Amino acid sequence: MKKELDYFWIEDSYGGNQEWFATPMMRLGGCAAETACDSCIYLAKEFGRPNLCPYPIENINKKEYVEFSKKMEPYLKPRMTGINRLEIYTEGFSEYLRDCREEKIEMGMVSGSSPLVQAREAVINQINKNIPIPCLTLKHKNPRFKDYVWHWFLLTGYESFEDKTMVKAVTYSEWQWLSLEELWDTGYNEKGGLILYHMNNDKKCEN
Repeated sequence: MKKELDYFWIEDSYGGNQEWFATPMMRLGGCAAETACDSCIYLAKEFGRPNLCPYPIENINKKEYVEFSKKMEPYLKPRMTGINRLEIYTEGFSEYLRDCREEKIEMGMVSGSSPLVQAREAVINQINKNIPIPCLTLKHKNPRFKDYVWHWFLLTGYESFEDKTMVKAVTYSEWQWLSLEELWDTGYNEKGGLILYHMNNDKKCEN
């Protein structure tokens, strides 16, 4: 089985890109803020929540996206150790949701130390509900994942085989299909994990 979200474009770019951000610190460490901005734009479009983004979600341009990132920065500001725990993301993004009076989105977490079967179930469940999944990867033993080390990004699709699950990872306006089994097996004790958005009281989410 395969499913991909109907993701969005910003001009000629597939989603946002932290390389557009206004300051060196945000360009270097603004991946959590980018993930939150992209989540807001997608959820606003998909679930009819325009209060999530203060710019025209149907046709947001790069300049407006950069301005949006400035609004998100205080909630998910880069720091010396990075936003290296799931709780930092949920706390910061929850504060943003409160300030924009969005009361119907809650968040759960799947720790990177959880069994693979739990991560796989969460990915399939969320994508089937048309909801993207913020993912945090810290260290990783496999050099193939070097671009995802100490990094937040979104999962926007999956393809399930008998013995393997592939996930569509989106970051820096690009996507790549990755093995969930390999992504989850980092080889380190310090783990990242997944954020699960719950779109409360939304019939579309319950399909």
